[in-house]
Amino acid sequence: MSIPLGLDFGNYHSVIAVARNRGIDVLCNEVSNRTTPSLVGFNAKSRAIGESARNQEVSNLKNTIGSLQRLIGRSFQDPDMAIEQKYITAPLCDVDGEVGVEVIYLGEKVKFSATQLVATYLNHIKSLVSQEVTGYNVDDLVITVPVWYNDIQRRAISDAVFIAGLKPVRIINDTTAVAVNYGVFKNDLPDDKATNVAFVDIGHASYTVTIGSFKKGSLRILGTAYDKHFGGRDFDEAIRSHLTKMFKEKYNIDITTHPKAYSRVLTTAEKLKKVLSANTVAPFNIESLMNDIDVSGSMKREELEEYVQPLLDRLHVPIEQALKAANLTPDDIDFVEPVGGCTRVPVIKEKLSEIFGKPLSFTSNQDEAAGRGAAFVAAMHSLTLRVRPFKYEDISLDGVTYSWAPVPGQADDEATSVEVFKKNSAYPATKIITVHRSEDFEVEARYTNPDEGVKSLVGRWLIQGVKPLDNGEPVACKLKLRHDPNGFYTIEKAYMVETVEVEEPVESEAKNGEVEGEDEFPKEVKYKKVSKQVERGDLVLVHTHNGLSEKELDLLMEREAEMGEDDKLIKDTENQRNALEEYIYALGSRLDGKYVDFVKDDEKAKLRQLLEDSEAWLYDEGEDATKGEYVDKQNSIVAAAKVVTDRYEAKLEQERQEREKEQAAARAQAEQEKANAEAEKEKVNAKPEQTGQENDTEMRDD
Repeated sequence: MSIPLGLDFGNYHSVIAVARNRGIDVLCNEVSNRTTPSLVGFNAKSRAIGESARNQEVSNLKNTIGSLQRLIGRSFQDPDMAIEQKYITAPLCDVDGEVGVEVIYLGEKVKFSATQLVATYLNHIKSLVSQEVTGYNVDDLVITVPVWYNDIQRRAISDAVFIAGLKPVRIINDTTAVAVNYGVFKNDLPDDKATNVAFVDIGHASYTVTIGSFKKGSLRILGTAYDKHFGGRDFDEAIRSHLTKMFKEKYNIDITTHPKAYSRVLTTAEKLKKVLSANTVAPFNIESLMNDIDVSGSMKREELEEYVQPLLDRLHVPIEQALKAANLTPDDIDFVEPVGGCTRVPVIKEKLSEIFGKPLSFTSNQDEAAGRGAAFVAAMHSLTLRVRPFKYEDISLDGVTYSWAPVPGQADDEATSVEVFKKNSAYPATKIITVHRSEDFEVEARYTNPDEGVKSLVGRWLIQGVKPLDNGEPVACKLKLRHDPNGFYTIEKAYMVETVEVEEPVESEAKNGEVEGEDEFPKEVKYKKVSKQVERGDLVLVHTHNGLSEKELDLLMEREAEMGEDDKLIKDTENQRNALEEYIYALGSRLDGKYVDFVKDDEKAKLRQLLEDSEAWLYDEGEDATKGEYVDKQNSIVAAAKVVTDRYEAKLEQERQEREKEQAAARAQAEQEKANAEAEKEKVNAKPEQTGQENDTEMRDD
């Protein structure tokens, strides 16, 4: 049985949630944090993922990669990649048409695509869940993505989930997941009049406004808008820019020439932003930032607001766009729900309240709402759990046009393209179009108005098995088009139909005063000819899409599995090395401690020498030994010390047996004393009765 698993895949960190025990639980990671850094790092021996990647990030900048959410499914030539490189310390490069990184892994230069990096991260998430949740399989995943993800990015996410050994049950927009969480756990939603809620999500790297219309048990997304370059990291960068100028003027150092110093200042900027969200003044101090120079200072909240004013000037734009898409005004919004870490900044909250003209509502957990919503969607699709009924409907942010080539030699052919799914139309949705053809043909789906740098092609289908009508005329080919719940555009089915004439009985009307069925003889049944469309057979669909082929997926799955096994071996080896080191120190301490009365002087000298030699080996030749070598070394020490440990254990066993004898004797004595006491008690209780009888005898008359 698979645990219903939801993951809010964030650019800075992610939230893991599962449906269990009649509720939704957010899982803690290996260091008991409720969020896990979205980081992957590479080093000389293994990979570091999540918390371990964060711990070694500053010392391994060029081999640690963040912003995975911004990279996956993007081309290296995408104009946004120049922006992303500012936030990523590893060098970006092209990997088979997708942006990736070049890192030093196991001592060699290796390139990994963004899809591989995300798969590595998801495999780590799978491992964390497996350790936390026992008695369940970890097979299925509902994962959130930004609303602006296009077909290429969504398919790349789907591929990454597969490579990680999981099944993508649903790919859901992050703010839609937030809205689902709101609708499911909000108990006072109306049955009739809809409640309109604006969800304002300002996360690490992007800003989204989604307007949802709620009734009890249902959600309909009315409008969504976004700014891909407005988030917490942009606030951090504004602070970092100010500090850079300050340090140059005050200390004559330029951190832009020193990657580690730059990274440390960016971390300080993030801390200042968080502290100033709760305080009006925040001090800072960075020791030995650069050239052995310590820097310090303080920042006021008013100064922060001044630095980020260009961002604040753009805050209203997505709100207005979302309201326009929903055909609503601020007065039509009943509640405003801010989510995402950056909405904690006081000036952001003030501006949002001012724009909407009403106080903000904080019903949703700002960090965990999307993850919890994703977990509920996972539970909805579970075969083993029953959840309260809830329906949700999203909207498409792009129009998609399907097109096909005209029939050769026919000037007055039917239309060769149609915008099937329009911008802001609801999905999931199904449409059927008809194309007349005499032979196999090809259909393409493209974005009607693609954004700059976005590949317009969504998919291509070769329709095979087309046969003309018996009279040689083109046959009508029906194409069942689908915008599915994951946001993918596809052709679900293709089939041929023809129009035929069939005879159908004509129902006769009874005359006035005449009752049907009273005639002695049945009436003559009349028929009329009608035209009907009937299926002539299914067509074969050969789909070419933006995702990886099955062969490519299999190869990457094998590669990820191999690296996972290597990581496990390295971890097991390190654990065994630590166990050996601990045993050497523990045995040395025990020789002068609890083993002191059980070891002879010559035995102690030999064991001391063995421990010294083993410790020297551990930090010299054994520094990079194998797991087996560490096991053998520890076993040899255990064997050498066995004569001493056996004496100690024998003494413990003797003492244990003596204690058991003493305890048994004490129990026997206690039982005897108890029995004696009970016997004495019975004797005392019986004595008055006997005395009474004697008195009666003495008083009897003769």
